[in-house]
Amino acid sequence: MKSVSQVRELLRELESGREDPDGFFCLCLSLLGDTDTRTHFLDVIKPLLSGHEHIHSQLTAIFLEYFSKLALTQSLYETKLTKPDHQPYKSYADLTTVTSGVDQSNVNDGAVVAENQAVAKWTLNTEVHNTTRAIKNTNKDNDDLKVTKSTRSQRRRPRKKPHLLKNPSGPRPVLLWFRRDLRMWDNPALIGCLELGAPVIPVFLWNAVEEEGPGVTVATGGASKYWLHQALVSLNRSLEQRRSHLVTLKTGAASVVATALYEPWLKERDDNCHIYHSYCLREPYTVSTRGVGLRGIGSVSHFMSCCQQNPGSGLTSPLDAPAALPAPSAWPQGCPLVDLGLARMPRRKDGTEIDWAVNIRKSWDFSEEGAQAHLEAFLRDGVYRYEKESSRADEPNTSSLSPYLHFGQLSASSLLRDARGARCRSPKFHRKLAWRDLAYWQLCLFPDLPWESLRPPYKALRWSSDRVHLKAWQRGYTGYPLVDAAMRQLWQTGWMNNYMRHVVASFLIAYLHIAWQEGYRWFQDTLVDADVAIDAMMWQNGGMCGLDHWNFVMHPVDAALTCDPYGTYVRQWCPELKALPNDLIHKPWKCPASMLRRAGVVLGGNYPERIVVDLEEQRAQSLQDVASVRRRFREFVDQRSGCDLVPVPARLVQEALGSMEDVVSREGTGFLLPVITRMEFKHQSEDPDRQDNPYSAVLKGYVSRKRDETIAFLNERDFTASMMCENAQRRERLERDWCLLEGLPQPIVSHGRARRTPTRDPYSKVPGGVAVPHR
Repeated sequence: MKSVSQVRELLRELESGREDPDGFFCLCLSLLGDTDTRTHFLDVIKPLLSGHEHIHSQLTAIFLEYFSKLALTQSLYETKLTKPDHQPYKSYADLTTVTSGVDQSNVNDGAVVAENQAVAKWTLNTEVHNTTRAIKNTNKDNDDLKVTKSTRSQRRRPRKKPHLLKNPSGPRPVLLWFRRDLRMWDNPALIGCLELGAPVIPVFLWNAVEEEGPGVTVATGGASKYWLHQALVSLNRSLEQRRSHLVTLKTGAASVVATALYEPWLKERDDNCHIYHSYCLREPYTVSTRGVGLRGIGSVSHFMSCCQQNPGSGLTSPLDAPAALPAPSAWPQGCPLVDLGLARMPRRKDGTEIDWAVNIRKSWDFSEEGAQAHLEAFLRDGVYRYEKESSRADEPNTSSLSPYLHFGQLSASSLLRDARGARCRSPKFHRKLAWRDLAYWQLCLFPDLPWESLRPPYKALRWSSDRVHLKAWQRGYTGYPLVDAAMRQLWQTGWMNNYMRHVVASFLIAYLHIAWQEGYRWFQDTLVDADVAIDAMMWQNGGMCGLDHWNFVMHPVDAALTCDPYGTYVRQWCPELKALPNDLIHKPWKCPASMLRRAGVVLGGNYPERIVVDLEEQRAQSLQDVASVRRRFREFVDQRSGCDLVPVPARLVQEALGSMEDVVSREGTGFLLPVITRMEFKHQSEDPDRQDNPYSAVLKGYVSRKRDETIAFLNERDFTASMMCENAQRRERLERDWCLLEGLPQPIVSHGRARRTPTRDPYSKVPGGVAVPHR
């Protein structure tokens, strides 16, 4: 029978530990009814005799106890309480109610109790004998009779769909709220659910208004939401392999287990949730700095020293992924994942869909297995070059693990553990993980970080409102190949490495004079690893209004000497420039007209002109704007050290920081804390870029005299070579035409590769000792 086959399928869940014996027996009663359960139950559980004898004995005891009580109740109703139209009980709940009523009505009647005991003893023996005889009876005629009765009953009245009865004696389910821990392996919240010994209901709840955040936050943009959709699909696939699945619902669970979130508006929501306090497993982001001085609070080195003094526990062993999850007897109804609108694509006027995420799908593996594969590939190869060559954009020297870390598909503690256990240990990579924790610590300390500048003077900076320049920067049409390549990579794949993020951020702030909030919003919308804490901290530091000024300059052209010396990166993302030579591909405006014509490059046509021409003037103007703001707001500048002062609430100073040595108290502004300040500004000069300023920033790949001489020589050589080539082609054309007119055979033209010029040729050397590759 179909119901018996369903029971046999449920038997597998019992063997795997996902169901307990009581719940399995209740499910059998719901599916089969009393009569078929009495007939087929012992046959169904016979496979348990090989390997699960204890479960078989428990089920047999439950079976005998149930039918003995049922026989007792039926006999009592036949003698005293039953009616002529009495029908057998169809559920364990009905049986429990009637049995408890009989006990209450006869509690004071000794004669009836004695009679009931005698009837119960006789009924128990009779029912056990009848049950054993029914199991041994395999007469085919009786089976046919049962089938005929069942068919006849179906013709008279349609049977209702079997209802999965919930075990009344089992524990209430536990709600596992997945947020940013979308993994099976090394998941403390998941293991915490299993330790409660109750069925687990994995859920994902989404509220677009709450997740976006107020103001200009844009906590979850289009790219990160698309990644989230794909990650949830992979998570649900992993849960289905463990005989579970992901649902979205509102339910009355006894406990809620989830990992903490640190965005201020989401943290406030969790604190106001009355069921959230049951179990809250917090990741080790917040680190106590009690007893440590406040100087250098925004520095990652200071933060790492505080972590070393933190009395908390260190790294623990990873938690294995469970083989199976205990499922509830009845699953709640949830909505399909597509209804959340995470991967919704826009449509054109004709109704066709715009699939803007096609390159993101090609570039990433969104599963937890993909995260492990990226990690293994990095530890096997990239980590050996990370210390000195992580800034290279043309080679895969970075881990590319940030999206997996943000959505919790990879555990931060397990990543740190594996990085420390690798054959090549990279201190620089460990500092990157410390920067991540520092960002979350600052977000907890300053909840207004994503919206307001931490340093009050820089709110008065004169930011440009040129939307044309902003759009050109966003789409990768600035006229500077390195910046354009990075922004196009971001638009197509949702990612770029950390060095390139510094390059494009410096260009937007220092050279275009556009507010850091614009860049922050664009990154939040286009990055697949968009993280409020990290993005807000880094953009404010780049905009000179965070806790740690950037003490370096990223020139949009000559930084390519560090990250893309051969132009491979630019050729990949700006294919219109791929025919330019290596030394000029980052400065196409320096190329001779003949070279641009042969390469098929038209400045202002297929490749844009520069939106800013004099970069040095723009950088100097940016420094002067900051210096003028510091002079206007001297109350936020420490006159002794020249450092900026940041207002810190007294409660945070006393409770979170625990030290008052480096804090200045002033009326009207409260407690002010000196923080890391850019070196040029410490001199407090009206012109921070003057030659007499003893402090100077580290200029990353800035312009050099030798490089300008090299470009000038290449331009001259290119002009000479182009003239010689045109003369040779003209002579060949005249000779070919003359042979054609005289009827002579055509001259043989060698199409082979030109002979390599000897190294000793003095005309192949350029000023500055830079070797010129021959073709």
